[in-house]
Amino acid sequence: MDPIAPGTQERRTKSRSALVAQGNPLVWLTGGCLAAALAMILGLLGLVVYQGGGTFWPVPLVHFELADGSVRLGEITRTDTYRPSAAVLETLPEGAQASARRLLQEQEGEATRWLLRTGNFELTGEHFHWVSDFAAASESRPEWAMVFERQEWGRFYGIPRAFLVDGQAEAEGPEAAWAAFREHHREARDRWRERRRLEIEDLGVVNHRLEAERLKLRQARLDLAKVKSEQGPGSEGLRRAEAALSALQTAYAAAEAEGTRLYQAIRTEIGRLNAANDRYALLVVTGDGQEKVLKLADVVRAYPANRLSLTEKAGIYLSRWGEFLFHDPREANTEGGVFPAIFGTVVMTLLMSVAVVPFGVLAALYLREYAKAGKLVSVIRIAINNLAGVPSIVFGVFGLGFFCYLMGGSIDQLFFEARLPSPTFGTGGILWASLTLALLTLPVVIVATEEALAAVPSSMREGSYACGASKWQTIRRIVLPRALPGILTGTILAMA
Repeated sequence: MDPIAPGTQERRTKSRSALVAQGNPLVWLTGGCLAAALAMILGLLGLVVYQGGGTFWPVPLVHFELADGSVRLGEITRTDTYRPSAAVLETLPEGAQASARRLLQEQEGEATRWLLRTGNFELTGEHFHWVSDFAAASESRPEWAMVFERQEWGRFYGIPRAFLVDGQAEAEGPEAAWAAFREHHREARDRWRERRRLEIEDLGVVNHRLEAERLKLRQARLDLAKVKSEQGPGSEGLRRAEAALSALQTAYAAAEAEGTRLYQAIRTEIGRLNAANDRYALLVVTGDGQEKVLKLADVVRAYPANRLSLTEKAGIYLSRWGEFLFHDPREANTEGGVFPAIFGTVVMTLLMSVAVVPFGVLAALYLREYAKAGKLVSVIRIAINNLAGVPSIVFGVFGLGFFCYLMGGSIDQLFFEARLPSPTFGTGGILWASLTLALLTLPVVIVATEEALAAVPSSMREGSYACGASKWQTIRRIVLPRALPGILTGTILAMA
C-alpha cells in the first residue's frame, strides 16, 4: 500500500463531517429568524405609530358640489376604490349619468370614493358621507373654511360670517370675525374652566360636608334604635343616645344653613361666568348655506384648515396629543383625552402587583423549599395548573360575587351602615378589580418563581448548610438573590 501523506487523513475526516454538524448554518438560521422577527415587530410598531399619529395631523377642508345639487364640506379621512353597480348610477340626475358612465369606462369600471367627515351632526344627523368621483361635479378648498372642535356635538365645519357680542355683529367677514374670535376665545375658555372648577370642586366640597353631617345624624338614629331595643325605655344609655342625637341635629341644621349660603354664593358666581360667556358668539355658515351660532366657550379648538402653515399644523398636532394624554374624555368617549383610563390602568396594575407578588413568591417558596412531596402538594400543583387555564370571564364573575358582593357588602354592613342602601365597598371599584386580576395572574407568578428557584444549583444550598447557615438564611441570602431575575420575569409577565 502506498503510504498516506501526513495530514491527508485529517483532511478526509474533516471533509466527511457534515456542514450542519458544525453548527454554523443553524447559527445563521436562528440569527436570521431573530432578525426577521425583530423586523416584523418594528414594522408593526411603525405601522401603529404612523396610523395612530397621523390621526391628529390637521388636514385641509374640501368642498364638493355633487351632481344632484347637494354640497359637502369636510375632511377626507379615507380613500377607497370600488365598482359601482348600475343601481348606483341610476340615482344620479339624467344629465350626469352619461358623463359618469364615460368616466367609469375610462377607468375600466372602477371608481374612487372619499369618506368625508362632514360633522355638523345637529344639522345633518350624520358625521360622515361617501363622495364618489363620478358624482362630484366640482371640488375646491375654500380659503376660510374652518374646523371647530366643540365640547358637545362633535366637530363643526363652516365659514365664519360675523363675530357677535350681545347678539350684535361686531366684526363682519371671515378675516375680521376670525381675528375677533382669537382675541376673545382664550378668556372665554378660562371662564369655562373656572365654572367647571366651581361645579366640580367647590360644590363637591359643600355637598361632601353636608353628606358627612347627614350620615352622622343617620348613624346616631340607628344607634338610638339599637340602644332602645337592647336596654329599653328610660335607661341611661338611651338618654345619652338621645342627647347625642339632639346635638347632631343642631349641628346638622347649622351645617345645612352654612351649606345653603355657600351653595348660593357659588351658583351666583357660576351665573356671572355664564352670563359673561353668553355675550360672545360666532356666526358660521355651513357649506350648504345654513347658519349656526357657536358660543366661544363651547369651542375647544378652531383653525382655518386651508390657511395653516407647517408650524401652525405642528402646533395643532402637539396640542391634540397633549389633550389626548392629559385631558378627560368628552362626547361619550369619542373625543377628548384618555387620562382617566391611563391613570386607572396604572394604579390598578400597581395594586395588582403589590397583591400578587408577595403571595405568589411565598407560595412558590413553600412548594419548592418546604413542602414535602405528597398528595396534598400534588393536588395544589394541579389546582394551580388548572387555575392558569380558567377563562378570564370566570375570574370576573368570581370577583363580582366574592369581592364586590360578599366582602364589600360585609364591610358596608360593619363600617358604613349609615350609607346603606347606597354601597360604599359593595360595588365595582379599582381595589376589587386589582384583587381579581391578582387571582388571574397568581399562577403565572407561582410557576415562574418555582422555575427560578429550581434553577438554583443544589450545591449552593449544600455549601450554605455546610457553613452553618439555617434554612431561612440559605433561602434569603443564597437562593432568593439568584432566583430574583426569574421572579422579576414572572412579575413582568403578570403585569403584561
